[in-house]
Amino acid sequence: MDEKGIEILGKTAQLFMRLGIKSMTMDDIARQLGVSKKTLYIYVTDKNDLVVKVMQQIVDHEKAIANHLCEVHENAIDMLFELSKDISQKFGQIHPSINYDMQKYHPEAWVIFKDFRTSFVADCIMQNIERGIEQGLFRDNLDPFIVSRLYSSKMEMCTDGEIFPADKYDFKTIHFEMMRYHIRGVANEKGLAYLKEKIKQENIQL
Repeated sequence: MDEKGIEILGKTAQLFMRLGIKSMTMDDIARQLGVSKKTLYIYVTDKNDLVVKVMQQIVDHEKAIANHLCEVHENAIDMLFELSKDISQKFGQIHPSINYDMQKYHPEAWVIFKDFRTSFVADCIMQNIERGIEQGLFRDNLDPFIVSRLYSSKMEMCTDGEIFPADKYDFKTIHFEMMRYHIRGVANEKGLAYLKEKIKQENIQL
């Protein structure tokens, strides 16, 4: 796909995050992007194809960011901390109907997102736990596979509107509490001391 197509997918992703998927017609999307429907159909065959391509772009982008954070942050807590900030910033304003819309109307896109969350994210967290144990920051009696899958399940709960109604809880707050729960659960005394100093430097509470 050329640069124009990539730009269209990126801007469409922002629209979906802000306004939801089902509520947006191809006419709405073209108007919001300032392009013709004819231009949209150069890159996609229909709305479902658009949703699938948008979700694949989002997933590929998030994978690249996670891999980059693993490379630049050797310390396991630093990496987890930065990943948490990125997720909160990216998905803090996500429209509450996104997951429901994908599951009901765009199952192929939902499979892409669910696989990302249950496979890639879980494996990323498992590697982070293994690194944290090696660095003496996390408890050495953890089972990395089990804990990483528990983390992945909690991520799914964060976007469940039945558990956390959108009119009462926002994603950023829910994710913040989940990360506090996770980090304090896996860190040993050395890790908690390191985390305390980092939080002091970042001037936040965790």
